Amino acid sequence: MIDRRRTGTDTHGRWGDAEPGRVLERHVAALLLAALLVVGAALGVLNLLLDGVVRPGTSRWVYGTAMVSLVALAAVLVVRPRVSRAQVAALVLAGDLVSVVVALTIEDPIRFAPPLVLLFPAFVAAWFLGPGVLAVHLLVTVLACAAGLWPSIDSPGALAVQVVVNAGVLGAASCGVFVLRRRVERLLRATRALSHQDPLTGLPNRRHLVDQVPRVWRQARRDGARVAAMVLDLDHFKQLNDAHGHAAGDAVLRAVAGSLSATVRPTDVLARIGGEELVVLGLVSDTDEAGRLAERLRAAVAGTRTPTGHAVTASIGIALTRPEDGETPAEAVWRLVDRADGAMYQAKQAGRDRVSAALPRPRPAGDVGARAADPV
Repeated sequence: MIDRRRTGTDTHGRWGDAEPGRVLERHVAALLLAALLVVGAALGVLNLLLDGVVRPGTSRWVYGTAMVSLVALAAVLVVRPRVSRAQVAALVLAGDLVSVVVALTIEDPIRFAPPLVLLFPAFVAAWFLGPGVLAVHLLVTVLACAAGLWPSIDSPGALAVQVVVNAGVLGAASCGVFVLRRRVERLLRATRALSHQDPLTGLPNRRHLVDQVPRVWRQARRDGARVAAMVLDLDHFKQLNDAHGHAAGDAVLRAVAGSLSATVRPTDVLARIGGEELVVLGLVSDTDEAGRLAERLRAAVAGTRTPTGHAVTASIGIALTRPEDGETPAEAVWRLVDRADGAMYQAKQAGRDRVSAALPRPRPAGDVGARAADPV
């Protein structure tokens, strides 16, 4: 009863494993920061092309060095496109420092380099950093505004007002971006949770199962264990729906899901993959251990009752494999599940409410030196 039309194509790439997704996210963030650094440097160079903007003499060299440093930082991010929060914090502080250098080397900072140029590091800090580091940056922003405005304003009172206004605008904008980012993250987490959860039973769904396969395969190879797939199909579930209605069937599914969740081991992966079909994926040392686990699952289903007294049994098929070098976990697991699916049909034909194990995999034809197939 497993959908045999499925393929492994939707399990490849970054969506099949959480770790590659995080790596890609870091790469994108690094390249985005590099692009912003290059844009900032390019816009800053325009001041060197205009007469009377940058102070003559040493100031022009200091200004030019600051722009070159931005390009150098961008080059580092392009060559090694990954960035941590500590590195982002360092980049933000570098942006603050460059802004101060620019203000001190320009003839009229208020006109050609107002404190609002600090929006760049402020937004980066608000989007990428946590609340603690962001608070530190907001304090640094006040100091950067004071340092940048000090050469242009003689009156301490006027300087204080300008610092409060500019730092206040930057702080408000940063806090707004920070709150927006947190809301977006919450929505993404909620969306991801919904996309990996069966809405009826609350169990993980097929997508979650696919995402967990690389972890299971890595652990099996590390521990030298076998991977066991157990396919459970509820017996006579269609008749129960026909006789008592879909509400009764849904209640049975929820009750069975609760019983199975309490029975599987913490490291096992339990998922509902459609209809009345569920899959348990876990590590075992041998066939006997897999059989004992499957028998506990069968007993848990048989002992489940809904508040209205409805109950079902389950036929369970087992298949085992040992992960091999060069195989794709996503493809290997569906081959394993298909074998367990076949064993589940054997349990149905043998009278239901029982456990059946798949036959061993045949040795590849012509492969004389191949290791003997693992027993189920």
